[in-house]
Amino acid sequence: MFTDVTRGDKHRIDILVETRLKGESGIVLVHVENQASAEKDFAERMFIYFSRLYQKHRCRVVPIAIFTYPEKRNEPDRFKLLFPFMPVLDFHFLTLELNKHKWQDYIQSNNPVAAALLSKMGYQKKERVQVKLEFLRMLVRMELDPARMTLLTGFFETYLILNEEEERKLEEEIGKVDEKEAKRMIEITTSWEEKGRVKGRMEGRMEGRVEGKAEGQASLLLRQLKKKFGYLPVEMENRVMSMPVEKLQELAEAIFDLETIDDVNSFISK
Repeated sequence: MFTDVTRGDKHRIDILVETRLKGESGIVLVHVENQASAEKDFAERMFIYFSRLYQKHRCRVVPIAIFTYPEKRNEPDRFKLLFPFMPVLDFHFLTLELNKHKWQDYIQSNNPVAAALLSKMGYQKKERVQVKLEFLRMLVRMELDPARMTLLTGFFETYLILNEEEERKLEEEIGKVDEKEAKRMIEITTSWEEKGRVKGRMEGRMEGRVEGKAEGQASLLLRQLKKKFGYLPVEMENRVMSMPVEKLQELAEAIFDLETIDDVNSFISK
């Protein structure tokens, strides 16, 4: 965590790994920063993090930015300070814009991280069921231990939540694959459900059936938003309660990308 006493700001970097390069001596730091929304001065912030890490540890630092928001942008990968008579600084960092990567290019990978990140890559709405199917097939092929399986499934389900119709289509697609593979896929989804997968979504559906329309889903989303942000204005609560089912579904999928109350307000105002 970095604190700027003069401005009163406090920032925590996302992931910092201490490692080494094969065949070389000395520590290397890998800084991974996840960016869930567009930020005008993000490149400058990456440089500030780098400079403070270097100041504290005096070793080589690999800075990596992962952009996970759905909009496709051309994010900068450098921060420069120049004078007409000389360049002072030209800082570079690695970038990964997930929405620019085609999910189909990764389904043959044996990398567990690639499987989880399918849910944040570029896919069309009509491909959501197929993405989920291929994710399950990857897990079956990799034969991971239960802990890793739960971690990856939890991440994937956080960002790609199928609606009831899509769930039915997924079941139909699973029925078309090899019997042994299909059985293992069902075991994975069942195991995750027993650990709480889609628990909140199922509660929302049940409440929705009892109360009618979308009240149950809206109530569930409000609880999740309050848990994340601690407080919601009454006006915002009323707006969420009056949202249609389709909009509630969109909010459920975006909730983990929203970082502030202002982000939530902007989203529901669209």
